[in-house]
Amino acid sequence: MAVVGAVFLAVAVLAAISAPVSAPYRYDRQDLFATYQAAGRAHWAGTDALGRDEFSRLMYGARVSISVGLAAAALVLAVGVPVGLTAAYSGGTLDLLLMRLVDIVYAIPYLLLVVLLQTFFTAFLPTIRHGPLVWLHALNHDTAGVAAIVMALALVGWLDVARVVRGQVLTLRHREFVVAAQSLGAADGHVMGAHLLPNIAAPIIVMATVLIPTFIIAEAGLSFLGLGVQPPVPSWGTMIAEGIDSIESYPRLVIAPGLALAATLLSLNFVGDGLRDALDPVVER
Repeated sequence: MAVVGAVFLAVAVLAAISAPVSAPYRYDRQDLFATYQAAGRAHWAGTDALGRDEFSRLMYGARVSISVGLAAAALVLAVGVPVGLTAAYSGGTLDLLLMRLVDIVYAIPYLLLVVLLQTFFTAFLPTIRHGPLVWLHALNHDTAGVAAIVMALALVGWLDVARVVRGQVLTLRHREFVVAAQSLGAADGHVMGAHLLPNIAAPIIVMATVLIPTFIIAEAGLSFLGLGVQPPVPSWGTMIAEGIDSIESYPRLVIAPGLALAATLLSLNFVGDGLRDALDPVVER
């Protein structure tokens, strides 16, 4: 199943990347004389209430949904891994602060915290006109709000990664190869980068395959609530939200993006299971 999932993901990513040149229509092209058309030769997945081609919007929606998942996961790992590694190896105040911060965040419902942060960034980023953070305003504007979503998801998600990495490092920091490197006078940075990090790479890779679908479904939830990308840019979540009003008459407007979302999440889970089985030393070969 991991191979099947990998093939589907490759196709989905290729479709997302090539959408501007391979999609039959632009995502915002309207034809008010062709609203709610059924699937056919002109429109492979039909049209919506504004006559926009559903298949093209699915391809463009993949760009948003997959990009959010990948970007948020990359940012979370870039922050969470070094913080968790350093906290566990050094101990002391940094380790204590990290654990207390994790406890505080875990006390707040995940979706509520993401919604609050997303609302804050959506309101705050457009106000940045000068200074060193002005590039964030431009990035959020150019990506139709994707940057704000990624920042909100990453600001919550990195703590969980740091906690997992910390647990992995705590089991390794007193092992013989670490003690030997310390005895030879190796710097702390060298011990962490050359000895500890390679030994926790496998669970980090598996963790990434879990984070990506988590962030994709979170983006879909935000978009469904109207807190996602700015219209008319589509994501699978916004397409589902737009199709809800006419679900009884035109269920395909919800089914198509729902299937795309479900298939992507399942494929990522299949790939994650395959990587876990391949990288887990406990699994029998």
